[in-house]
Amino acid sequence: MRGNQTQGIHGEWSNALVFVLAAVGSAVGLGNIWKFPYMAGENGGGAFVLVYLLCIAVIGLPILVAEITLGRRARCSPIHAFRNLAAQSGASPGWRYIGWLGVFTGFVILSFYSVVGGWAIAYTLRAGQGLFSGIAADEAGALFGGLLGSPPEMIAWHTLFMAAILVIVARGVHSGLERAVTFLMPALFVLLAMLVGYAMAIGDFDRAVTFLFRPDWSALNAEGVLQALGHAFFTLSLGIGCMLTYGAYLPARASILGTAVVIGITDTVVALFAGLAIFPVVFVAPGVEAGAGPGLLFQTLPYAFGQMPAGHLFGFLFFLLVTFAAVTSGISLVEPATAYLVERRGWGRWRACGLLCLGIWLLGLGTVFSFNRWADFTPLAFVGALADRNVFELLDGLTSGLLLPIGGFGIAIFAGWFAAREVLAEELRTGSWRFVVWRWAVRVVSPVAVALILLHGLGVI
Repeated sequence: MRGNQTQGIHGEWSNALVFVLAAVGSAVGLGNIWKFPYMAGENGGGAFVLVYLLCIAVIGLPILVAEITLGRRARCSPIHAFRNLAAQSGASPGWRYIGWLGVFTGFVILSFYSVVGGWAIAYTLRAGQGLFSGIAADEAGALFGGLLGSPPEMIAWHTLFMAAILVIVARGVHSGLERAVTFLMPALFVLLAMLVGYAMAIGDFDRAVTFLFRPDWSALNAEGVLQALGHAFFTLSLGIGCMLTYGAYLPARASILGTAVVIGITDTVVALFAGLAIFPVVFVAPGVEAGAGPGLLFQTLPYAFGQMPAGHLFGFLFFLLVTFAAVTSGISLVEPATAYLVERRGWGRWRACGLLCLGIWLLGLGTVFSFNRWADFTPLAFVGALADRNVFELLDGLTSGLLLPIGGFGIAIFAGWFAAREVLAEELRTGSWRFVVWRWAVRVVSPVAVALILLHGLGVI
């Protein structure tokens, strides 16, 4: 039977729009709202944005199309997808380990992502209580420091975030994932539009537009180019099986290439709008720099909102936006492993997801304690390059610098060189020249680019 005529045991999305919302929800996370703005700020703005857009088009989209195509053809979790498609294509069964790698990587990422998602929930409530109103810069720093220094509070927010992920994912594709994304994603877009409108009215919007869209090539160096390359890959949730799993639920009538382009465009627009919501406020707050680094979200912005009219309200809306983005990404990180346990063990989704979330929660405690009790605990002190990294820094470095690039490289190589051409062509159902261009990109351009990301993460370049 043709792969695109089958339906897996998990069901499928009601329509292509729901899939786009789910996939954009996976892609739109803290990386768009937190990391992209401060990376642009550190690298001069417009020049970084242009390089980032080019990387999305040339590197990100070909691998995204590959993941969705492999997923819809296999109609199952990443581990079983690689095993089955390798058998169909006459390739080694060892390719299933790329699926295992993706599932494991998502498990590890969610363990510390959940902690940061808990911070977003905490700051949503703090903003709603008016704690940002008139706050001084040092008080904003102390507020964040107080959260990091309190293990019980950090554990409580981490637990709440993981509980939300469990309830959504355990309810299944239709009752859980689909209902969540059809509410959260439109709400996220509305919140983002409101925040951009507020920034236009209150902040220095013209300066923000100039900063984000006028290229200053003198401010962009080789390191900035590699950061743009890496972020273009990471922001689309590539290399961890999320898009492959979501693609397994994609209706047969939907266009893979068309939906992939919409996902890439929407993800990029959200990142740019996040910058237009953040920078106008930052530019008018006294003593605040656009390139404030990772502290931009939880230290700089509370102070900036605290100096603005109605800042407590829009600070609340901003961190609610961040919370929604974190949840939609979090559910995609645990779905591949949940799907695998349901397929392999025959477990119900509550049991499978419950055990996974418990394991992720326990691993997340290492990140919680990395900011307080274990701040000086360096498990790999005997390894020169890793001697000064605590648990959180090790997990973050392992996933972003090693596991994610390896997973993305493996997916590109498998789709480009080992998956049967007729299998891919049958699923993509696109013009011959489009198929040739995509296959050339996923065979050559994307693997080379991801190899550069890997070498950069390892400190080789």
